[in-house]
Amino acid sequence: MIKNDDFQKAVELINKSSNILIISHTKPDGDACGCIAAMCDAIGALSKNITPLLFSAVPQWYEFLFAEKPAILDEDVQLNELTAGQLGQFDLILIVDTNSHSQLVKFNDYLKQNNAPLLVIDHHETSDGLGDVELVDSDAAATALIVLDLFKYADWPITEKTAESLFVALATDTGWFQFSNTDSRVYRACAELIDAGIKPTQIYDHLYLNFSYPRFKLMAGMLNKLELFLDGRYAVMQITQQDFELTGASHSDTENLINECHRIDSVEASALFIELKDGRIRCSLRSRGDLDVSKIASQFGGGGHTMAAGTFLPGPLENAKKLILTEVEKYF
Repeated sequence: MIKNDDFQKAVELINKSSNILIISHTKPDGDACGCIAAMCDAIGALSKNITPLLFSAVPQWYEFLFAEKPAILDEDVQLNELTAGQLGQFDLILIVDTNSHSQLVKFNDYLKQNNAPLLVIDHHETSDGLGDVELVDSDAAATALIVLDLFKYADWPITEKTAESLFVALATDTGWFQFSNTDSRVYRACAELIDAGIKPTQIYDHLYLNFSYPRFKLMAGMLNKLELFLDGRYAVMQITQQDFELTGASHSDTENLINECHRIDSVEASALFIELKDGRIRCSLRSRGDLDVSKIASQFGGGGHTMAAGTFLPGPLENAKKLILTEVEKYF
């Protein structure tokens, strides 16, 4: 658990700041988007300027969390424009749901020349110790739990909108409460958020009953090429650039598709390999057993949690698949 002294340091940093930049990892998931939206609502209510900046687009199913779409680095603002202050002059940088240089892509270059203090709020085991002040709890099922604790420590009001954002973060990082990280702390937090006025059924519809046709076709193609190894205990899926072209889907449409193969009763671990335009392979890993996939990801410069991790690998695709299979075989 995080000490009250650390929460106090975080509150003091925020209180003495006027213009805050908030960022998260590339390919933002529900925890990242929910925490950013919640922090923007809370800090904005303190009459401070807070500017969200993402490194890739918000997936369509999380757009309802934001009144305005956050700016995207390299699309809405270039790195040299950010450095020149065209997005603002910031006296605090808030990083949520990551503490790793590898997840910040080009933004690392901005950090090198920026003197603003860094506040990190994160729950991942992988850490580069980026923050001047850090609220890190690797036992938390989602970063949203830490954000909620910060709200309560600071006595910031939890509006229905804020509660909705935090519930989305919790629900998605626990697989709608199906993953093994769903503990009593998660359920107690959700009860508080429901008491604040949210409607879980409507949130479920936003998140899981809104596939676009291209995304559905992408998933169908992915499952059609699914392979099982090691007596069915390890599932491998892949999505190529050709798959994106044929279906019209985008890279954000791949979120959570890796979980589909865990409907197979024999599957204990899985990998989804996504071919990127630059030739690299994005590898997502999941485990529902004793295999710690974060150890595998860390061998290739990635990281994450025991049950969910990821990394980038050099192409071609078949070579990337062999690299991970070799490591998985050692554990099975």
